[in-house]
Amino acid sequence: MTLRIGDIPVGGGAPLALIAGLNVIESEEAALAAAGTVRELAARFGLPAIFKASVDKANRSHLHSYRGPGFDEGLRVLARVKAETGLPVTTDVHEPAQAKPAAEVADCLQVPAFLCRQTDLIKACAASGRPVNIKKGQFLAPEDLHLAVEKVRAFGPGGVLLTERGTSFGYRDLVVDMRGLRRMRRLAPVCFDATHAVQRPGAGGLASGGEREMVAPLARAAVAVGVDALFVEFHPDPERAPCDGPSQIDAAAFESLLAQVCAIQQALAQSRAGEGIGRC
Repeated sequence: MTLRIGDIPVGGGAPLALIAGLNVIESEEAALAAAGTVRELAARFGLPAIFKASVDKANRSHLHSYRGPGFDEGLRVLARVKAETGLPVTTDVHEPAQAKPAAEVADCLQVPAFLCRQTDLIKACAASGRPVNIKKGQFLAPEDLHLAVEKVRAFGPGGVLLTERGTSFGYRDLVVDMRGLRRMRRLAPVCFDATHAVQRPGAGGLASGGEREMVAPLARAAVAVGVDALFVEFHPDPERAPCDGPSQIDAAAFESLLAQVCAIQQALAQSRAGEGIGRC
């Protein structure tokens, strides 16, 4: 079970892929700067990378929350990022009509967690020919995603990636059950979203809260358990980020996290080599 995002293979024993960037596009300059950071750090640590940024975040807590530059302008910015950095790009889509134009720029289309059961949206994304990254709804068990996987494979050739981002637990909190990563991986290649897994939905009053200090521990655990891709959002000043600031880390913490992830991978590879077993 392998798919390709741009020229990057994901799953099936391919190296860990990095999906990283901005929660939402704030400006063209900021997007280019963030993509430059992703490209530089990914090259330094030997990780194949995909740049992520939302063009229009439709799922906002408050009526006046920042959504981004708009769909068309956001795609224009992503196209420039792709042309200037050479990185594949991904963004989320919220309506079936957005899939085709988004696919003209994005190398992978992301289906938000709250929309992971929307058949028409999944069908449109799959029919675009691009791979589809489906985020597991906070309300679903890992095994339940087999139905979404079947939809993608029925409607298009691009392949499917499943992303874990936590499960609803009590009020205004999420929990990550690392067993779910293994269960989802039986269905398709799996990504762990270390940013949204630390969200506290609605806990910020007019916005979601979060525990950014938990990003690194959960990311390290997911890589140790075994995933095909790691999803991380960062911001130059998380306290001033217009969306999901409490869940984002800064560039220095992002760099440190990648070093830790690579160290874990190296230790696991050495252990497997010593035991004479293959990659998980």
